[in-house]
Amino acid sequence: QVQLVESGGGWLQAGGSVRLSCAASGRTGSRYAMAWFRQTPRRWREFVAAISWSGNSTRYADSVKGRFTISRDNAKNTVYLQMTSLKPEDTALYYCAAGVDLVQKGPDYWGQGTQVTVSS
Repeated sequence: QVQLVESGGGWLQAGGSVRLSCAASGRTGSRYAMAWFRQTPRRWREFVAAISWSGNSTRYADSVKGRFTISRDNAKNTVYLQMTSLKPEDTALYYCAAGVDLVQKGPDYWGQGTQVTVSS
């Protein structure tokens, strides 16, 4: 089992920045790709960004390209999501996810989420 704990959310102004963190514990020896998803009451959980185990490959949703950056520090078992130029539509509950084969099989593990609220 892998436990994922997100942190860093909060109330922010449009145009601002924030960095989310996701700390993994448990069976972190496997080479998990990591991703961020987000969910609002009106939208089902949607993909935001993903990063390979090595960190050499990243993917982003079109809605966040150029504004968000995903990164990871395997020595700290932590993945980050740097969010800039925030918009009110970025308001959501942000989830961290881990999976050996995220693209084909989806996440194996989910965190509990951290709320990001962006006011205009």
